[in-house]
Parts: sequence; structure tokens; C-alpha cells
Amino acid sequence: DVQLQASGGGLVQAGGSLRLSCVVSVFSFDDYSIGWFRQAPGKEREGVSLISGSDGSTDYADSVKGRFTISAAIAKKTVYLQMNNLKPEDTALYYCAAVSVVLGVSLSDVSGWQRFGYLGQGTLVTVSS
Repeated sequence: DVQLQASGGGLVQAGGSLRLSCVVSVFSFDDYSIGWFRQAPGKEREGVSLISGSDGSTDYADSVKGRFTISAAIAKKTVYLQMNNLKPEDTALYYCAAVSVVLGVSLSDVSGWQRFGYLGQGTLVTVSS
């Protein structure tokens, strides 16, 4: 069974930074893509970023490109999301999720991640203006 634990959320002023961490309990990190998703009140869940455990390739939502960076410490089985220049619209509950690499689920296919992947508990990010 795959378990994920996200942490690092908090309250920050606009323009500030936060780093989220996701510890992934899997036998083989290489077999999974790890994604970050967020859901703001009254809005649908959206994909933020992903990293492939097999080749390290990454993807980002247009809304966070140039501000957020995803990385992985494979030995620690931990994925990080460095968030810089935060905006009030980044306020949301952030989740990390894992899905088998072989399924080829894209970042935008949120329903695919929910159907075929494993979702961890969220960590709240609040950005004040």
C-alpha cells in the first residue's frame, strides 16, 4: 500500500515563500510519479506539479511556472515543492499524490490521479495580501 504525508503549509504574506514536503512510503520510488494538487474553497482540485520517479521529468501548471519548483530526494523518498513569490490566489489545501508511472497519467488529468492513484492528507497554505 502507498502512503503519503504532506507537510510544510502555513500562513505567509504575498511575495513570500514556503516549501512543502511529501514523504512517500513506497517500495520502489522509481515506479511512481508524484504530484502536487491543490483545492481552494469552492473550486475544483487542480494539478500543480509532478515529478516522475523513473526519469525525473517534471511538469507544472501554467499558473505556477517560474514560481514553483518540484524536486525529489530519492534516498529519503521525499518530494518537495518550493513555492516562491506566493500570491493570494495560491491559497488552498495542497495534497500530494502518487500514481504508477506506467499509467502515464498527466498532471491535468485530476480524475485519473484520483481514480488510479493514492492521495495523501493535505497541508493548508494561506497567502495574505
